[in-house]
Amino acid sequence: MKKIFLITSLLAFTNMQAQTPEVNNRIDSVSYLVGQNIAQSIFKDFPEVNVELLILGLGDALLQKNSLVADPTNQCVMSFFQEKMQAMQQAEQTMIEESNAEALEAGRVNRERGEAFLLENAKRKEIQVTESGLQYEVLKKGRGSKPNASSTVKVHYVGTTIDNEIFDSSVERKEPISFPLNAVIPGWTEGVQLMSVGSKYRFYIPQQLAYGPASPTELIPPYSVLIFEVELLDIEK
Repeated sequence: MKKIFLITSLLAFTNMQAQTPEVNNRIDSVSYLVGQNIAQSIFKDFPEVNVELLILGLGDALLQKNSLVADPTNQCVMSFFQEKMQAMQQAEQTMIEESNAEALEAGRVNRERGEAFLLENAKRKEIQVTESGLQYEVLKKGRGSKPNASSTVKVHYVGTTIDNEIFDSSVERKEPISFPLNAVIPGWTEGVQLMSVGSKYRFYIPQQLAYGPASPTELIPPYSVLIFEVELLDIEK
């Protein structure tokens, strides 16, 4: 009986669609636009909707007909959307957990690669290693004075990863940069204090003296060893 009623209703709806009502006044316009707004809202939150039954339910409600489905407390609708929301939240949480796990694994691999690189690099005779683990080599000796931890210095530099990918370069920008040594990563603070004005060093900075698990740019993966070629141009104050 319900199937016959539904088919009859759909045929009536189809006939009504074939005879499109005219829009003659403001009420007609608003009525039509309200219908479109309802449809947009439904498709946003309920894209799997059965359109034919939706139209039938809307028509029955507007015409105050008896409902095909008894749900006086609206429990059927509320429980459906609650379950749907829970499923979406669970799926989102699963994606976050998987993404975090992937990030942790990538960080672990990158940290181990960096540690292996530093161990091998330290074997080179031109490399010196400080107590903190900072590695450096002198490319050019300078004869000027040395800065302290609170000095503001002017430098040219090129920053690369252990894969020789440049992530920052004042040389490429053709503009040296000035900054206080107590406002940069620990590897810079320590390393530049070893330099005299006019000198040029290459620093191999362990991840714990650089950005660790964080990063100011996607070009630097978490736990990255950073390589900086630095020329100390001046001590400004």
